[in-house]
Amino acid sequence: MYLLSTVETHNCYTYVGWTNNLAKRLAKHNQGKGARFTRGRQWEIIYAERYLSKSDAMKREWEIKNDKKFRQQFRIIKI
Repeated sequence: MYLLSTVETHNCYTYVGWTNNLAKRLAKHNQGKGARFTRGRQWEIIYAERYLSKSDAMKREWEIKNDKKFRQQFRIIKI
């Protein structure tokens, strides 16, 4: 499970996802081949967690996507 933030500081967006190869997934996002929301932006990893199972990673991804306060704290730190 990972949390990305846009590189530019004037419009700070976050994106949550999961993968078994974080470096490869980040490269895909930055090449415009990731999720539709991530296209056209440059991203950096700001937070990551490891899980042994896909289901645990997906569960945590859902939790973070629905926890606005958790994501907001990373936006505040960046600005």
